Amino acid sequence: MPAVQTMSDARRRRSHLLNHMIAYFAVLVVITPINAWLDPETPWFLLLAVGWGAPLAVHTAWAMGLFDRKR
Repeated sequence: MPAVQTMSDARRRRSHLLNHMIAYFAVLVVITPINAWLDPETPWFLLLAVGWGAPLAVHTAWAMGLFDRKR
């Protein structure tokens, strides 16, 4: 694979990861106060944080190239 295409692919991966992280934190910033206001005894926002955080961690590993095959 040419270096130019590899660099472009890495840039695209980082861009997608950044969009994913922005969405994740934006949703948590909205959901956490809603949880505290509606039901402060039950921290149900943690289910969303962990449930979405695991795929985000896999996406981060993919963006870093940890799943790329060695040639």
